[in-house]
Amino acid sequence: QSGVMSGLMQMLLLKVSAHITEQLGMAPGGEFREAFKEASKVPFCKFHLGDRPIPVTFKRAIAALSFWQKVKLAWGLCFLSDPISKDDVEKCKQKDLLEQMMAEMIGEFPDLHRTIVSERDIYLTYMLKQAAKQIELPRASETEPRKCIPAVVVGVVGMGHVPGIEKNWNSDLNIQEIMSVPPPSASSKIFKFVIKATVFGLMGYGCYRIGQRTVQLILSMPAAQSYLQKLTEIRSQ
Repeated sequence: QSGVMSGLMQMLLLKVSAHITEQLGMAPGGEFREAFKEASKVPFCKFHLGDRPIPVTFKRAIAALSFWQKVKLAWGLCFLSDPISKDDVEKCKQKDLLEQMMAEMIGEFPDLHRTIVSERDIYLTYMLKQAAKQIELPRASETEPRKCIPAVVVGVVGMGHVPGIEKNWNSDLNIQEIMSVPPPSASSKIFKFVIKATVFGLMGYGCYRIGQRTVQLILSMPAAQSYLQKLTEIRSQ
């Protein structure tokens, strides 16, 4: 559904998620599950998923990377085996260490950081501002003055997005640009064709080998040999 490259990237990120779950004994995203549970306890509370759709983020991230950057990123995700402890997670909550990690990511994959972090900072800020707009109360008649009450909003976001949200809060934001998916590059088209050709080629070869062995197995059976012998005798007569 999402395309070859997006699908492969999603599989690799699921592998990373499984690695974290195995190391810590808890799955990532617990804060969002907890927020949903608490919101369901509050009368008339609306729970809104305010992040940018994953397919858009993946496609924009992949389009921003060069072929070698994609290979380098995929290699790093495939062989991710560093141990993670709960102390490491607690250290990541420190602002200076978190900023240092983000700076390292910017240095290695600046375009990836832009699409996965910076653009989502803008999107999250926009959605929070939309949710925080004042609520207009219903009026008994057209002549009655408009009355508004402030909205009460609790935003649950990853710590890495907080500085970006604070930075963008007072800006006039437009999310149309960061919602568009750029067309695939020539290299990605070639890579996609090679993967498809390889998969279908292997499937075809596998079917051929299985069919060949099946035919050999059938022909080696006594009943089949007897039948073939009778056919040969009939034809000779």
